[in-house]
Amino acid sequence: MDIIANYGTTLVLVAALFGFLMAWGIGANDVANAMGTSVGTKSLTIRQAIIIAMIFEFAGAYLAGGEVTATIRNGIIDSNAFAATPDLLVLGMIASLLAAGAWLILASYFGWPVSTTHSIIGAIVGFAMVSVGPEAVQWSKFGGIVGSWVVTPAISGVIAYFMFISVQKLIFNTDDPLNNAKRYVPFYMFLTALVICLVTIKKGLTHVGLHLSDGEGILLSIAISIAVAFAGWIYIRGQQYNPQDDSKMHFANVEKVFGILMIITACAMAFAHGSNDVANAIGPLSAVASIVAAGGEIGGSSHIAWWILPLGGIGIVIGLATMGEKVMATVGTGITHLTPSRGFAAQLATAATVVIASGTGLPISTTQTLVGAVMGVGLARGIAALNLGVLRNIVVSWVITLPAGAILAIAIFYVLQICFS
Repeated sequence: MDIIANYGTTLVLVAALFGFLMAWGIGANDVANAMGTSVGTKSLTIRQAIIIAMIFEFAGAYLAGGEVTATIRNGIIDSNAFAATPDLLVLGMIASLLAAGAWLILASYFGWPVSTTHSIIGAIVGFAMVSVGPEAVQWSKFGGIVGSWVVTPAISGVIAYFMFISVQKLIFNTDDPLNNAKRYVPFYMFLTALVICLVTIKKGLTHVGLHLSDGEGILLSIAISIAVAFAGWIYIRGQQYNPQDDSKMHFANVEKVFGILMIITACAMAFAHGSNDVANAIGPLSAVASIVAAGGEIGGSSHIAWWILPLGGIGIVIGLATMGEKVMATVGTGITHLTPSRGFAAQLATAATVVIASGTGLPISTTQTLVGAVMGVGLARGIAALNLGVLRNIVVSWVITLPAGAILAIAIFYVLQICFS
């Protein structure tokens, strides 16, 4: 308690610096995942992707990042275990932010798409074990986390596989792909709009004053999706194509339509991601600020100070702009060759899996979901279409993320104890 009383302001400033670093890592890694398929399919240039992500990620983080955040992210440790020693919780949260941020930046440097959620969870578990003991950790939560390494990529992979197969059978592998595109693309536009509306409403609008029940959210999503499909139908019908063009030109024109769909989906996913994953950076920071402000009292949740959300949003944007290119390249071109239609199938499958996970409470990593979806699209063309060496490196990076976060957090926690003792 003496540490909080004597160094309260310093602790908040250090937490803000490390929280910014964590947000930087999220931008460099997770956001690059969201935009990687758009860049890999050449639907967007890297510069365009960065600009779009900057706008929508910051909007999601700042407008819909929440007014209240859980003190302990994902309930992975028991805050009551720190009731008598709040200074240990404060130092541990600061250590966790630096540990997770450092690991994300290192992974981004090597182009590894890893889970930001698992990075911060590993870090929090690490300091909890050495500060209070293993009993402070909710070990039952770990089954879902480890299971998510397999379950979420499998779900998104299956959805992406069948989505791409349907596009192939209904449009590309036909005698008249352009006319079939005019017939079926509005249906895909309806699906796209429905999924991204559900993602946005579920993840992004609960703190903007729009409180909808599940039924109201679904009805609103369906209404918007019908309007989007109708507008898409009018747009495609109005396009003039030369019937004398060869099949390659027909395919190119169809791919342009899917490229537009990809960009729309990427914008919605960036907004939803900003509103959801910014909590990985600002949750521990907000916890430190609220515990210091309360003189050491630990609450189950904390109100977010006005300056914390913009700090997280700016950190995410700078991380993407400075270090996002390598992870974009891994996801967009390293796993398998993507075209706009393939990238669309992967992006839509990712968004659909997020909706399923939100409705069922399944622990999910957006990164692992997207990688699984890209794998599913690749498998639709055969195992030879996948770069197994890149996939091996990705899976290894997933497995070591939890222990890496824990080991780094333990070392930093001991250093902070020495500094503030």
